[in-house]
Amino acid sequence: QVQLVESGGGLVQAGGSLRLSCAASRRTFYPMGWFRQAPGQEREFVASINWSGGYTYYADSVKGRFTISRDNAKNTVYLQMNSLRPEDTAVYYCAVGINMNGGARAADFGSWGQGTQVTVSS
Repeated sequence: QVQLVESGGGLVQAGGSLRLSCAASRRTFYPMGWFRQAPGQEREFVASINWSGGYTYYADSVKGRFTISRDNAKNTVYLQMNSLRPEDTAVYYCAVGINMNGGARAADFGSWGQGTQVTVSS
């Protein structure tokens, strides 16, 4: 099972930017995704990307503000977050798809990282 380690979270003011990284322990040819979970809420889908990087999919709440990308040579997936809002505050998790199909449900993903906290102040 691939191990994932997220980094790049922190505290930022509304309107600011952060770039999250997720390093995988080995190469994966499956889609990768980002999810987030705020206190008292269910884990929700943020974005996903296929193996080649040619197909990306975003939740409506982040479309136009967040960009997912991956560098397969480094076994790393990124989430560039711009125009951050207080409602983006959450623990952000990266995950690897369980097959080539991808998806937007937590059940479509297998290996998960430990998460990185993102806090956006108003």
